[in-house]
Amino acid sequence: MSQSNQQAKPFQATVASPCIDICDLDDDSICLGCYRAIEEIAGWGMLDNAEKLEVIELANKRREAAE
Repeated sequence: MSQSNQQAKPFQATVASPCIDICDLDDDSICLGCYRAIEEIAGWGMLDNAEKLEVIELANKRREAAE
């Protein structure tokens, strides 16, 4: 294999889960700890970093609306 085919991908850290271990869902299936929807929680591991950041942004908007 030539050297050009062996280029290493740069390391990119994954976005951490916003879970704070207060896992209680409201009537709309939104977690009262991290404010993610149940679908967002279940699919977290399959999201790329950009999608995870979008979920966090939505969760932050839900948290602000709840305050």
